[in-house]
Amino acid sequence: MISLAALCFCIGVCLGQLLPLVLPAETPEVQAAFSSSAAETAQDGENLFALPRQTAEPPAETPMETPAPSAALADDGDGFVLEVIGGAAETRTKGRILLYHTHTYEAYEQQTDAPYEETTKWRTADEHFNMIRVGDELAALLTGLGYEVEHDRTAFEPPVLDSAYARSLTMLQERLTAGEHYDLMIDLHRDAYPGGSQGGSNAVTVGSAKLARLMLLVGKGEGQTGRGFDEKPDWEANLRIAQTVTDAVNAQTEGLCRKVMLKSGRFNQHVQVGCLLVEVGNNRNTLEEALASMPYLADALDEALSALRSD
Repeated sequence: MISLAALCFCIGVCLGQLLPLVLPAETPEVQAAFSSSAAETAQDGENLFALPRQTAEPPAETPMETPAPSAALADDGDGFVLEVIGGAAETRTKGRILLYHTHTYEAYEQQTDAPYEETTKWRTADEHFNMIRVGDELAALLTGLGYEVEHDRTAFEPPVLDSAYARSLTMLQERLTAGEHYDLMIDLHRDAYPGGSQGGSNAVTVGSAKLARLMLLVGKGEGQTGRGFDEKPDWEANLRIAQTVTDAVNAQTEGLCRKVMLKSGRFNQHVQVGCLLVEVGNNRNTLEEALASMPYLADALDEALSALRSD
C-alpha cells in the first residue's frame, strides 16, 4: 500500500509539471477561466469558457454631408445612391422677337451663278432665295445677341397674294391668344425698286461689301377711303420705335436706312405696339447685298430695345 501511495504521488507530481507545457501560455482566455475574477463572474451565471467580448469604443459617427441645393440624390435600383447635379440656372434672354414674312415669296435679282426658280417675276417659293433666307440670317444674329427669336416660316402668299395680310394676321392673333409674348414683331419684306430719279442709290458700300438699303414702314390705319379701320394701330408709338431703329442703323453707316415711311394702311400693326415692317432692299438688289445688311439691322434693333427699356 505504501508503495502504491508513493507511486500515485509521483504520478501527480509529474502531471503538475507537465500541465503548463500542454496548455499554451498565450491563451489568456483559458487562464482567465481559472482566475479568481472569472470565478466571481461565474457566480452571475455567465459561461466561464466563453471568449471575452471586445469592449473597444464604437467608431465616432461621421456626420452626413448635406447635398448642395442644386444636387439631388437618386437610387438607381441596385442599392447605389447617385448624386445628380442640377443644371445651371436658366439663362435670361434680353427679350423675345418674332420674325415673319407676309410676302414670303419676295426675292431679289437673279444671279447667273445662283439662279432660282420663279413663281412670278422676282418671286420664288425656294426658301434659300426668298425672304425666309433673309429672316434666317437676322434670326441667327439676334440669337447671338442674346434674344429669344421665333422665326415663323409660313408661306402666307398662297393661294392669293392680295389676301396675304389676312393670313399673317390670323397667325399673330393665334400666338397672342395662346399666351405668347414678344417685345417686337417684325414683318420682313423686300421693297420694289421705284425706278427713275426716285430710285437714288440702291446700295451702300462699306469696304468691299455692298449693303442693301433698309426702310421701316409705319401704318396709320386710316385706310384708302379715309374712314379707316375699326381697330387702328397706335401708330405714333410704332413710329417712335421705327425712328429709333432708323437712327441706330444710320449711326453705324450713314444712309443705310431710308427715312421712315408713313402710309395709310395698318399692315397688322394694330395687334400691339412694337409691330414693325422692315423693307430689306428691293428687287434690284442681290440676295448677298440683303444678307450683308442684316448685322447692321440686328445691332440697331438691339440698341433700340435697350433704349426703350431704359425709358
